[in-house]
Amino acid sequence: MNIHPTAVVHPKAVLADDVEVGAYSVVGEHVRIGAGTRVLSHVCIDGWTDIGERCELHPFVSVGGPPQHMQYKGEPTKVVIGHDNILREYVTVNRATVQGGGVTSIGDSNFLMAYVHVAHDCHLGNHLILANAASLAGHITIGDHAIIGGLSGIHQFVRIGAYAMVGGCCALGQDLPPFMRAAGGYRARMYGLNSIGLRRHGFSSERIAALKKSYEVLFRSGHRVAEAVKLARESFSASPDVMQVAAFMEGTKRGICRSVGKEQEGEEE
Repeated sequence: MNIHPTAVVHPKAVLADDVEVGAYSVVGEHVRIGAGTRVLSHVCIDGWTDIGERCELHPFVSVGGPPQHMQYKGEPTKVVIGHDNILREYVTVNRATVQGGGVTSIGDSNFLMAYVHVAHDCHLGNHLILANAASLAGHITIGDHAIIGGLSGIHQFVRIGAYAMVGGCCALGQDLPPFMRAAGGYRARMYGLNSIGLRRHGFSSERIAALKKSYEVLFRSGHRVAEAVKLARESFSASPDVMQVAAFMEGTKRGICRSVGKEQEGEEE
């Protein structure tokens, strides 16, 4: 291990042999850190925290602090972070609550830019980008390959589907289905498919076309959510992507982010 003389690492912490801990960093008693991970200077890792392999934690990152929750009474809840993640300066990741399941989790290959906040009981997937100062309230779930724009705030219990995109300076208060994009500042609205993102991830023209057609049924038909989902399931049963959107919508508890009219959408071709 490469531990700077000014770092404070609890003797009961479990660190792989090649972990690097920089100057003035603090690693707590119940922390586990995997091979190849670099903890740079002035980082605080506390609580019951597991960090995977080949991660990078930049100066003033704080991981494993207690949840910002009035009912938390010091229970041994956890943060679990996977492999190949980058946490830039001043990122904060809080432990979970007992009421929320006991684990705040971050998957693999995510990029959390400066000042990102991940609150208690959040569950982040893989290959995410959270831009500078994106803030997640408690109990948020984000699917794989999603992007959250800088200075955006996500309301507690909101779900964001895979391959979705939330624009910068958004306040998102309801669920954003997979493959969609939201923008608009206060009370963000859905602006059609994240078409550019889907193309960048290798989605074929046929897959994107099916999603665009289903969008009309799901969000512009004037039906209630349950009726629109039923119609989409009947009309697009051959599309796994549409079925994924339908299943996501069926699981909503906060409601689905409202779609703007076509004249406002400015959808990419």
